[in-house]
Amino acid sequence: AAMSSVSQDEAQSATTETFVTALIFNAAVFAIEVGAFTFLRRYFKHVYEPRTVDPIEKERVKPFHTGLLSWPIALFKVDYRDIQRVNGPDAYLFVRFLRMMIRVLIPIWTVSWIVLLPVSAVNNSYAGKTGLDRFTFGTITPDHYPRYAAYLVCVYIFTFWIYWNIKYEMQHFVTVRQLHLIDPVHSRSAQANTILVTGIPAKYLSEKALIQLYSHLPGGVKRVWLNRDLKDLPSVYDRRLAACNKLESAESGLLRTALKIRSKNLKDGKKADDAHQADDADQAERDITLAERLVPKDQRPTHRLPPGPLPFSLPLMGEKVDTIEWARNEIATCTALLREARQTITEESSLPVPEDVNDDGRVDRNDLPAQTYAPLNSAFITFNQQIAAHMAYCMLTHHEPYRMADRYLEVSPQDVIWGNLGMNPYEKRVRKVISYAATAALIIFWAIPVAFVGVVSNIHGLCVRASWLAWLCTIPSPVIGIIQGILPPVLLAVLNMLLPIILRMFGNFEGIPTRTGLELSLMTRFFIFQVIHSFLIVTLSSGISAALPSLLQNPSSVATLLASYLPQASTFFLTYIVLQGLSGVAGGFLAIVQLVLYYVKLFILGSTPRSIYNIKFGPRTVAWGTLFPAITLLTVITLGYSIISPIINGLALMTFVLFYLLYKYLFLYQYTQPPVLDTGGLFFPRAIQHVFVGLYVQQICLCALFFLARDASDKPSAIPEGVLMVVLIALTAGFHIIINDSYGPLISALPLSIADKTHKLDDGKLSSDARPSATTDPTSSKKAKTNEDDSSDADAEEVERNFDDYYFQKYEDGTVDYGFAHPAVSRPQRVVWIPDDSSARASGGASADGETNRHRGGLGPAEVEANVAHGVLATSEGAKMNEKGRVEVSASPVDVVKF
Repeated sequence: AAMSSVSQDEAQSATTETFVTALIFNAAVFAIEVGAFTFLRRYFKHVYEPRTVDPIEKERVKPFHTGLLSWPIALFKVDYRDIQRVNGPDAYLFVRFLRMMIRVLIPIWTVSWIVLLPVSAVNNSYAGKTGLDRFTFGTITPDHYPRYAAYLVCVYIFTFWIYWNIKYEMQHFVTVRQLHLIDPVHSRSAQANTILVTGIPAKYLSEKALIQLYSHLPGGVKRVWLNRDLKDLPSVYDRRLAACNKLESAESGLLRTALKIRSKNLKDGKKADDAHQADDADQAERDITLAERLVPKDQRPTHRLPPGPLPFSLPLMGEKVDTIEWARNEIATCTALLREARQTITEESSLPVPEDVNDDGRVDRNDLPAQTYAPLNSAFITFNQQIAAHMAYCMLTHHEPYRMADRYLEVSPQDVIWGNLGMNPYEKRVRKVISYAATAALIIFWAIPVAFVGVVSNIHGLCVRASWLAWLCTIPSPVIGIIQGILPPVLLAVLNMLLPIILRMFGNFEGIPTRTGLELSLMTRFFIFQVIHSFLIVTLSSGISAALPSLLQNPSSVATLLASYLPQASTFFLTYIVLQGLSGVAGGFLAIVQLVLYYVKLFILGSTPRSIYNIKFGPRTVAWGTLFPAITLLTVITLGYSIISPIINGLALMTFVLFYLLYKYLFLYQYTQPPVLDTGGLFFPRAIQHVFVGLYVQQICLCALFFLARDASDKPSAIPEGVLMVVLIALTAGFHIIINDSYGPLISALPLSIADKTHKLDDGKLSSDARPSATTDPTSSKKAKTNEDDSSDADAEEVERNFDDYYFQKYEDGTVDYGFAHPAVSRPQRVVWIPDDSSARASGGASADGETNRHRGGLGPAEVEANVAHGVLATSEGAKMNEKGRVEVSASPVDVVKF
């Protein structure tokens, strides 16, 4: 018994060593990584400040000018409200949430450290409680039970302070969202004036029927986009896109081969561009066959086609073809197929309103006329007035159950999951039940590995009870500190990385039709996982393992022991908070993996102008469905232990301050959140719901601990405090209901009281050069722009029209509207981007037969002309290749707004 007591004392003192070890280790990592970032950020702008060098002027931000060591102060002074202008409401409100938590924690940290730390530690000695354990709720000795009143007073004060902050921030959120929705630029967009309706009955499966149905709303309908079963058209569209990628790669490879041959000729003393032999009959086609004259046929890019029915090619199998010729033919073939299908869809879109043809008393699918591309049960409806879209979203549309019941506001074409638009409303609800049942099953079975992590966090307590693990107690204390303090949080992070993949699959199976909707669903599911596995199970497993030795010796003392040992699990979360606040934040600044991958990608994948542009300037985004739960989990942990273990308040404040600085920097200078994928801040109110979870966890745990408390006579000593905690839980539930009831209706749609500030038809006049073209065939444009520099506005507008297609519209302020047709039905052929090698060919050596003089743009522009002659849109604008074959990009793709 005496040996057991000594060993148990060691288990308790080890918690302080665990925390100190983790703190020193993470502080060292923080110092090293932040120091490296301080030095590197000035030399790698494309990695650390890509928004300051963006070739698109409207996406570019001012450089972050600061001294070598003064950047933290300068970053702190930067106005966080600029994030909304740079990256939209979602990013702004995320950083605002971090600011809210800082404001919440400053007084909580101050009061709890001034009041609760002395209450638990001064003139209060609990056997076996040393180090950090002296400052937890469980250290109050039975003869000092009146001190529990201090915990009760503090939890009431802290709770009402959090109430005020929630109310204040929800009011701010509503204001931000409504101002965003009525912003002139946003309110004019198709996204702001369109709703997606699913579960449409057969009677309304025509554009004319839906226009008539919604004509009662203010301003009427501007256009209806009926979704259709496009059969193999999406795969044809993907084939054409893949062929464009392959053609770009092959053309860049051809130019490099030509430059290598030219360089070899110069070394051998020959003319730089000695042409290979060709028939005299080809001389008239000199412009088109320049590539054939400069590069032998056996050195042209080739590849093998997939053998037989296989979807992929195999080495030494399948027909070997010239890649450039094959890609041109593939693009032309796919374009012809898409053109024909688009013509058919255009004709079928003008069909009359469905009627009861078979006289069975109802209009169903049997009454619909035969169509090549049958309509699905969903459609996008674009209104002439923004308020009409919001009214259509809120109103009851159909008189039958589940018909047209699922409506989605603020949807953009890039946000749509096209495969989920044809789902039956009953099937969708069954799938939803299955999806959440699968989520619940995953929660249950995931508990096993997470519980193991919790046990590892308290090895000393485990080795005392299990004799076969007694050897663990002989391990040196620093090693035990590393295992208990560092290994569990790392294992927990690895486990959490696997969850989003599975949970997104569940959301997609459910039939959610938008990617932002999928992220909102993931945010809820992932948060449930985090709270149950990363918090509750770890807390229980760690606390119970610590209490297990005494519990087995004296089972009747279960209540007292749990009240004493449950707060001890806070040590794990202290180290977890330190890990996130120091190593996590420093790793976010340094981004060493991102830095290495940037140059690895440039070296391995940077062969074409488009690939280099995407690597250097491609938008970096965040997955809100996982980012927000990671932060709100810290909120729940902090609130849950803010009274039980007040030490956590100071550490959490430090963590939220560091995260605030990190994400302010990232959203101002690195990340680019596309406006078409911005929800207008809908993640924020869900994060507020997560704050309530933290309050419930805190109050229920503290209530249980009060009821479990015992005095020196082993009688309940804190019943009044426990009863008052029940009252506080009821108050929190009531406040929660009031917040949801008052602000819930204001979260999504606009009220009529600000309808006069919303978009109306005359606000969105098209510019004179934004007329839809007369044909749906993008290859009907005369010619793509080459590398010849011409800065006149007229020529620039002509080129813009040449790249336009049937659905593309451009407004006077430069914003674009592509409508809501599927990309296979609406998008043009993506312009093939070929580098301009004129500067490389102009340096050193004369060309054969004056070829380069006649093609001052070099081989690249000649290939552009050859592609256009084959009906393939191409350009060499904004990309150059030097004499070493390296591609440099100075502008964005000419059709970047369309893709």
